[in-house]
This record gives sequence, C-alpha cells and structure tokens, in this order.
Amino acid sequence: MTDLLKGIPMPEELRTMSRTELKGVARALRQFLLESVSQTGGHLSSCLGTIELAVALHAVFNTPDDRLVWDVGHQAYPHKILTGRGARFSRLRMKDGLSGFLKRDESPYDSFGAGHSSTSISAGLGMAVAAKLEKRDREVVAIIGDGAMTAGMAYEALNNGGVLDANLLVVLNDNEMSISPNVGAVSQYLTRILSGRLYNTVRDGAGQALSLVPPLRELAKKAEEGVKGLVTPGTLFEEMGFNYFGPIDGHDLDTLIPTLENLKKIEGPRLLHVMTKKGKGYGPAEDDPCTYHGVTPFNQSDGKMAKKAGGPPTYTKIFGDWLCDKGGAESSLVAITPAMREGSGLVRFEQLYPERYYDVGIAEQHAVTFAAGMACDGIHPVVAIYSTFLQRAYDQLLHDVAIQNLPVLFAIDRAGLVGADGATHQGAFDLAYSRCIPNLVIMAPKDEQELRDMLNTGFAYPGPALVRYPRGNGVGLELDKHLQRQLPIGKAETLRTGKKLAILSFGTRAAAALEAGEALDATVINMRFVKPLDHELLNEVSRTHQALITVEEGVIAGGAGSAVAEYLLNQGQMLPMRILGLPDQFIEQGDASQWLAELGLDAAGITASGKLLLESLAR
Repeated sequence: MTDLLKGIPMPEELRTMSRTELKGVARALRQFLLESVSQTGGHLSSCLGTIELAVALHAVFNTPDDRLVWDVGHQAYPHKILTGRGARFSRLRMKDGLSGFLKRDESPYDSFGAGHSSTSISAGLGMAVAAKLEKRDREVVAIIGDGAMTAGMAYEALNNGGVLDANLLVVLNDNEMSISPNVGAVSQYLTRILSGRLYNTVRDGAGQALSLVPPLRELAKKAEEGVKGLVTPGTLFEEMGFNYFGPIDGHDLDTLIPTLENLKKIEGPRLLHVMTKKGKGYGPAEDDPCTYHGVTPFNQSDGKMAKKAGGPPTYTKIFGDWLCDKGGAESSLVAITPAMREGSGLVRFEQLYPERYYDVGIAEQHAVTFAAGMACDGIHPVVAIYSTFLQRAYDQLLHDVAIQNLPVLFAIDRAGLVGADGATHQGAFDLAYSRCIPNLVIMAPKDEQELRDMLNTGFAYPGPALVRYPRGNGVGLELDKHLQRQLPIGKAETLRTGKKLAILSFGTRAAAALEAGEALDATVINMRFVKPLDHELLNEVSRTHQALITVEEGVIAGGAGSAVAEYLLNQGQMLPMRILGLPDQFIEQGDASQWLAELGLDAAGITASGKLLLESLAR
C-alpha cells in the first residue's frame, strides 16, 4: 500500500497535474481505499462513489483556504487520503487512531467536524457569510448526499442561503434518488453551457437591462425557468434562490473539472447536481451498496467479509424479534425509524407488516412528532432510534410527547459506548438528557430477557416510555417470549446480598458489578429503572449499608447515579458514595471494552473503586 500512496499527491500538487494524471490519481486512490478498508473495515461503498469528486474538488479549489464541507463523513475517506492521512489508515476507527469522520483538530482540510447528517449546507453557509463579512476571497463548497437531503435542516439552510445571496456552492452527490435519469451527453453539454461564462454574462446583463421594465424581466425569468425545467430537475432549488446546474456524471473528470472551474467563476448561491454510483469500481459493493456501506474486514478478491465470532444474538436483534412478535399480537403497533432500518433491526418487521412500518428518512424531529400524532388517535408507535440521534429530537420528545403524556415507546439502541464510530455516536447522554423530563419512564435492562420484559412494560404503559440498550451481544439467555411478561414500574431487584457496601447497577454493567460484588462481599442491585427510582429499596440500602457505588454506561453529570444522590440527599440519608460512569469529556473511537477498562467501568475497575471506598471507611 505504501507504493500506492506515492501515487496520491497532496492537493497543491493535484492543481498542477493534467487531466490524464488526475485520472491516474483516482485509480490509485480507489485501489488504496479498497486495500486499506478491506483490512480495517469502515465505510466503503459511499467512499468509492466519491473518489473522482474528491480529486476534482481538490484539483479545482484552493484547499484548505477554500473550504470543503463534507456531510456526515461516510463519503469522506478519499478526501482524508488526499489530504495526507493515508499512512494513518491502518489505524482507522481505532483507539488513538484516525477518526472515521471529519474532525477539525485532525487536519486543517477538515473545515467542519461531522458525524451526523445534513449539517454541511448550514455550516458552509455560515463560512460563506463569514468570508463576506471579512471581505475574504474564499470559495465554500458543501458536499451533501441525496440521503442527507431527506432532513429538514438541509432545506432550512437552502431557504436561508438563497435569501442571503452568499457565495456558496452546494454539490448534491446523488447516488440513489431518481431526481432525473437523463444523465448523458446532452445533459452534460447543457450543464457546461449553463455554467459557462457566456451564458451567465448574457443572463446577468439581460437581467440588468430588463430590470428597467419589470413586466418583461418577470416574463424572461419565467421563460428561462420553463426552458431549464424541461431539461433539469432544478426548479425547486431555483425557487429557493440557488442557480441549479446538472445533473452530470460524478465519475467523469473530463466533465467534472471544467464544470467546477466554470462554477468557481460564478458568484452567489449555486447547486451542482452530480450523479455517482455507490461502490463504483468494486463489483460486490456496486451490486450490494447497502451491505458494503459499513464493512468489517473482507477478502478483496471476492468481497467476502470475515465471519463474526459466534455468540448470543445482539440486543438489536432481540428488539427486532420482540417487535415482530408484539406486532403480530397488537394490530395498533407501528414501527417508526429515521433512516435506520438495518441498524435498528427492523428489516423483518418491514417484511411482515409493511403497512405498519414507517421510515421517515433522516428526520428525527419529524419521526418523534409523527409518532405523537399517531398516539393521539389510538395508534401505539414504537420509535426505534439510536441514542445519539434522539438528541436531535429533544424538543419534540419533551414538548410533543412528554407534555401531552402520550403512549410512545422509544427503543434506544446504541446506548453507552459504541466503539469505532467515536465521539459523535457514543450513546453517552440519553440518561442525563431524558431523566429530567416529567412523565417519562426510563428503563435500562441488565440482559436480553429484561430487554423483552421492559419492552412489554413500556408498550403497556399509558404514557411515554424509554428503553435503552447497548450495541453488541446479549449474555446468551434462553428467552421467555411471553408477550405479557412485565416488570413492576419503579422496582429494582437484589442480585446479591453482602455487607457494608452496596453496588447499584443501571443497565448492562450489572454482570461486571456482580463480579465486583463477589470480590468485595458487597450487595449488588440491578436498579432496572432510572425513572422512577425504587425509593423503598434506596431507603433500605441507606439504612443497612455504610457506603454506595452506582455504575452506569452514561455520563456522570446528571445521570442515574446523580439521581440516586439527589434522592438520598433530600431524604437526609446521604452515605459515602462513588458515582461510576463516563467522565466529562467526549469519548473518541476505540474498542468499547478498552474504554470500559480505562474508565474503570469493568469488573476490575468497579472492584478497585469499592476497595478504595471501604479503605476510606476504615480510616
């Protein structure tokens, strides 16, 4: 791979190269990407689709002074490799290694950090306005995928961008949507004409002349829109104030580069529509871009991925199975997801009950209020959403669901540490941001049986309920799949009775807490409910023990342990206490088990904290 890297120059060198040489760079880049990601895993099909686009953008624009704002980061590996980070790809998405997403502190070429989708146009617009205020001659390019265009935030930014008349180029990387199928020689020729200096000079001059006669100017504008509407799908963008160009072939450097060069000479809001193919240049990824969106290490010759080690089903699968079982018994149940069908385990439910399955796109806010509307009229929605993505719908969770006390069940996947996706995707904050909301019942299972029982409990509850569970495998229990098996709301269970010290565990840290309890002869309690807490049990524990430890896979600040401390303090029953959880920092990418050990949340760490607490009591 070192030899391949030699054929991938830095952006300033790209700008001195011929078109033929740039095509060679794209070939070397594609081969390097395949060889590297086949060994480390990561995002593949989207990145294979943006290789020529990344080469063209860096060849035309004066990066990093000109700003490239990539949306999400799923499509940005070619950009990372072109900007001098190829040698670090052997540590992609690993602890202390290269992030799989964009990070401002990783490279000056990463203009804006992004792990969530649909932020690029807003951020790019902010940069364009900043350049205008500072009177800087700077180009700003926001690159956004068609999937990210399903989010309302993208349209809010477009709506504002057209009004502000900022010098912003939006590149719509369309690799799936059928906005316009006519990508061919005629369409590309028209785009070159529309982006050329002659056309735009004539149009601007005519606009100035006709401004003296408003009726004629309006007629000319409508005529232009009508003609462009016949051959381009850009009427929506034009109406929002963006000059639309495209669609063009996003893999054809002979078209991409001159078009970008033309657009660089035009000021104001512009949108270039490029058509790309996910997985471009690698057969298995082209044939199945969804499977190869995020990959584990694979055999490059045939595309076969390394088989995951056998083991118990994942919590995601346990939820998906429960949803299908419950959906068969409850005709009022509907499943809602914001564009995470596979990730949230909803594939089989969609196949069984397509009329009750709703993928609303990357629109978390809409997903929650959509569920609230259904709940108002007798439907019982289950919103399957990652912890990190529910953050985007916090206002809707509070105002549209909780204030109205509506029966919506939130299945919160990826709660706690998620591993390779890093800081933007860690499910660190859901307990802290949700437990302050009235009417919510919040549950955290210790294992897969409790997950099913809690889902039953939350579905039966007449108000909003939230069940949070981690990424990864369960403990391997044989499940009781009775659909009416529920837990008494707000009641914990004692797993082990000991002396002096009590360890209160929230969620799947229970096994580690139990191991520590054995070593310390401590009482171990599976709290189950973060809200409401089991006050009766807390009162008893405070009377019969000398110290407490709480354990959670979430931030300490405002989390479950804080809730315990608040209650005991208000009751005048405060004991010496340690709250174990995630610290006041963003946790970067890396294997979750490594981080749990480093942060003292594994059995050894809990035991060490318990020994220190007991020693302080003895002193």
